[in-house]
Amino acid sequence: MSETKQVTLAITGASGAPYALRLLECLVAQDVDVFLLISSAAKVVFATESQLKLPSGPAKIAEHFTSAFRANGMAVRDGQIQVFGKEEWFSPVASGSAAPKQMVICPCSTGTLSAVATGASDNLIERAADVVLKERGQLILVPREMPLHAIHLEHMLKLAQIGATIMPAAPGFYHQPESIQDLVDFVVARILNHLGLKQELMGRWGYGNMAHASTKE
Repeated sequence: MSETKQVTLAITGASGAPYALRLLECLVAQDVDVFLLISSAAKVVFATESQLKLPSGPAKIAEHFTSAFRANGMAVRDGQIQVFGKEEWFSPVASGSAAPKQMVICPCSTGTLSAVATGASDNLIERAADVVLKERGQLILVPREMPLHAIHLEHMLKLAQIGATIMPAAPGFYHQPESIQDLVDFVVARILNHLGLKQELMGRWGYGNMAHASTKE
C-alpha cells in the first residue's frame, strides 16, 4: 500500500491570498496530507483580500478549513489538514527525520525569502524551509512583489543555486482568461505540475484547448 502524499504549505504575508486558498483546496481534493503553516501577517492579508478571518489557534484553523471544504462537498479526512504554530519546534516539519520532502511557500513575502536565503530559522516556516533544503527535498517559493530590487533578486538567485524553485505569481494570458479565478488557477496549476500532481485547471501548451483542459495524456 502506497503512503499518502504529504506536502508542507506555508502561507506568508505577501499579497496573494487567493493563490494560497486555491492551492490548499486543490491539495486536499487530491487526498494530500497538508502540513499548514500560516504567519501572523498572512492572517491580516486573508482578512484584507478574501474577507476570511481565521480563528486563533492551530487546531481551530484546521477545523475551520476542514469544515469549510466539507461544506463545499469535498471528502476531507480527519487530520488531513494539520496546522502548526510558529514556535511548534516539535512538529514534524521541524526535523529532517519527519518533514515532508516537498514544501511550497505561497505567497512568499520578501521577508521570508530573505530569512530562508540566509538560513535564519527564527520561526517554524523558516525552519521548515531550511529542513527541506538541507534534506535535498523540493522547495517551491511563490514570491508576489513588484518591483524587485537587487537584494530580492540576489536572494532568489542564491536559493535557485541551491535547488529551490522560484515561481513568481505571474500568470500568463495565452489561455485567454475570462476571470480573476482563471489567473489564479494558472499559477496554482503550475505549482501542482511541479509537485507531480495531476490537475485539470490548465491544459498543457500544444495540447489543444489549454483553458480548463485536462493534463491527462
